[in-house]
Amino acid sequence: MSATPQKNRASRRMLAAAAGLATVGALVAAMPADAQDRGQGRHEPARTVDVQLLSFNDLHGNLEPPSGSAGSVTETQADGTTKTIPAGGVEYLASSLRTARQGHPYSITAAGGDMVGASPLLSGLFHDEPTIEALNKLDLDVTSVGNHEFDEGATELARLQNGGCHPVEGCYEEGKEFQGADFPYLAANVTDEKTGKPVLKPYTVWKKNGVKIGFIGVTLEGTPNIVTAAGVKGLKFHDEIETINKYAKELDRQGVKSIVALIHEGGAPASTSYNYDCDSSGAGDGISGPIVDIAKGITPKVDALVTGHTHQAYVCTIPDPAGNPRMVTSASSFGKLYTDTTLTYDRRTKDIVRTSVKSAGASNPRSANHIVTRDQPKASDLTDLIARWNTLAAPIANRPQGYISADINGRGSTAPEKPLGNLIADAQLEGLAPADKGGAVVAFMNPGGIRADLVYKATGSEGDGVVTYGEAFTVQPFTNMMNVVTLTGAQLVEALQQQVSGSNEASPKILQVSEGLTYTLDMTKTGAARVVTDTIRLNGEAIDPAKSYRVAMNEFLAGGGDGFAALGQGTDKLVGASDLDLFNAYLAAHSTADAPLAPPATDRITVIQ
Repeated sequence: MSATPQKNRASRRMLAAAAGLATVGALVAAMPADAQDRGQGRHEPARTVDVQLLSFNDLHGNLEPPSGSAGSVTETQADGTTKTIPAGGVEYLASSLRTARQGHPYSITAAGGDMVGASPLLSGLFHDEPTIEALNKLDLDVTSVGNHEFDEGATELARLQNGGCHPVEGCYEEGKEFQGADFPYLAANVTDEKTGKPVLKPYTVWKKNGVKIGFIGVTLEGTPNIVTAAGVKGLKFHDEIETINKYAKELDRQGVKSIVALIHEGGAPASTSYNYDCDSSGAGDGISGPIVDIAKGITPKVDALVTGHTHQAYVCTIPDPAGNPRMVTSASSFGKLYTDTTLTYDRRTKDIVRTSVKSAGASNPRSANHIVTRDQPKASDLTDLIARWNTLAAPIANRPQGYISADINGRGSTAPEKPLGNLIADAQLEGLAPADKGGAVVAFMNPGGIRADLVYKATGSEGDGVVTYGEAFTVQPFTNMMNVVTLTGAQLVEALQQQVSGSNEASPKILQVSEGLTYTLDMTKTGAARVVTDTIRLNGEAIDPAKSYRVAMNEFLAGGGDGFAALGQGTDKLVGASDLDLFNAYLAAHSTADAPLAPPATDRITVIQ
């Protein structure tokens, strides 16, 4: 990015700060008089003006089009059948947003968190600087933080916001210093434990021609449960509803009556189709999950909610506590969709005229998700950005690690037991079973740590079936260090029960297990009873509650992450190689071009529905 836009945007931020409010985005000069914005026959602004809100979430550094099932969306056709459509890639996202903005003089682009973190190699190798650069080019105006923004800690997040080269690896391009984000990251509910103050701005206000819209950004309160302890050290995460209500009141006192909340927490619609009618009233329709209760508790001062985290697509109307309609949206993940929402601003009340998604008398919905299709022209400036960073990454990214005979699904699998999950767990057990490596007899892998599929079709020039370092990194981008700990049989059983009980009861997190561990999961029951304990076998033998077992897992699980408190009770910890190193070693040891690795069978967990 050239120096001039950087300087201009920085200047605008300084001017806004002097006024006591942070102003975001490309604030342009007052537009010419036109029929939309002027009274009939009089040179006065019309009472209302439509503001376009474009939004997306959970990009996770996916600059290039995601491959396999992670790079497609489901569309329901007029006859009720479904169609899978390839989508995503920032070259196409930029084109989609730029096209959508045409004819909309009042347009804001906002995001719901997890812009970075758990990123493919092209971004992750460079601590996500490429993604921040891309978001600047997309003219993102504001985003909330997500849990993954804290993967490398608050200090690194502040660097992504403010700029400066990496403290250990330095600058990646000679003579070029990383400039940071042109847009503010908002973290209203994340405070410093010592000072009690937010680690980043809690809110910002967008202004144009007298129109003012406030944005409050929060991440989920449970972030410490799903991020490594080092990433959230010294931070406190507060209740989403209380925080948003607090700052909505503050904005209201400042005369900002139109407010949008950017919330990195979400829900699950009744259908996975991006064009599902979330407001349909049939049995089982609508949306469930944490965002429903959050939406019902947020003050009526807030006019719309842009959400994320669950990687789902929905555009719903959930009434606020006063019973007024309020739109709640989410645009899937990885840049595959964007949401286009119309906010009608009343100049007299300075507030948004509330409607449901499908307002009475309107020919088009007030909010809808749109596919970022790959049959449109690419944005050349983003193509250049990708090529530049790919040149730097190529020597590492293109190294072959192994060979596969077919797709091995991980992120793209909706089954409790995933073929790629089995492969990863087997790799971890094999690498840590030797006595001098920990003596593990079983390995557990958290499903959320599997970030992609292994795809047979070549993504570059490597050839079909070749797994490159870049592809392996995309599957396991956290580079978690592996731990081997001692657990009793009782603790091991308790950990399996925690998959489907406690904080995981409503949305189970099924651990991927290494070969030799088998059991039955009865989903017709509730809570811990879903794990049929007398079916649990390790290498054919029942688990002895009093016996000790050496268990391999990544450091996140060993810290009790994802609600697995029992796994955090391990003793005699031995720290081994990283999960990625073990994965690559396994691929190298078990596959050749002539004898590629086949997808593992999924016969370890028997599921009763």
